[in-house]
Amino acid sequence: MIPIKSAREIALIEASGKLLGSILEAVQTQVRPGATTGYLNDWIEQRIVQGGARPSFKGYRGFPAAACISVNEEVVHGIPSHERALKEGDIVGIDVGTCMRGYHADAARTYAVGEVSDLAKRLIESARNGFFEGITRAVAGGRVGDISNAVQRAVERDGFSVVRALTGHGIGGNVHEEPDIPNFGKPGKGPRLRAGMVLAVEPMVNAGGYEVKMLGDGWTVVTQDASLSAHYENTIAVTEEGEPIILTLAE
Repeated sequence: MIPIKSAREIALIEASGKLLGSILEAVQTQVRPGATTGYLNDWIEQRIVQGGARPSFKGYRGFPAAACISVNEEVVHGIPSHERALKEGDIVGIDVGTCMRGYHADAARTYAVGEVSDLAKRLIESARNGFFEGITRAVAGGRVGDISNAVQRAVERDGFSVVRALTGHGIGGNVHEEPDIPNFGKPGKGPRLRAGMVLAVEPMVNAGGYEVKMLGDGWTVVTQDASLSAHYENTIAVTEEGEPIILTLAE
């Protein structure tokens, strides 16, 4: 069953989301050559707690950190480490969840580390554009497949591929709720969208093929062909008025 949120619940998710959005905006100042992924995780966790929230991901199904930090060919769910330093030319995806007063928000960004290749720049921008194209279809009366198809078309138009083995999802009282939001598919398919649905829409975009595999740590997902991958995500609310509200942008 797909939960429909009240205005009060959406406001609580948005309070959590604005904190998250501000942290993801501010962490750009910390993404630089020599910074470790463990340092970035600690920096993020400290600001979540200072903001009156808790990290949604820490301990979730055993995940050991506050943030998923994925570098280059890592698609999602990279485990931060104080032994892993970023290098000039890397790209790094940072995926974070916050929970405030029992309600979760989820967002991700991919950052350039110093000067990166033109391919990396285009890939990062494609993931962001895929999200914004997708949510133009996040309207009451539509279908989940409308979002999925819009993401896929935008990304493939850029010459990249969308990951098919992983999806976006509903969110609210739980980190993951129904429905799944694939980044590929056919319009007019899938569950009907209704006002009050809160969704995490998250294009995961590969420079090469869409195939992925899991590493031996049981968490980190990488591209099958070792190509670069970028991730962009926000939590949104479907509204009666037509245009969705993005709940994870900084004020």
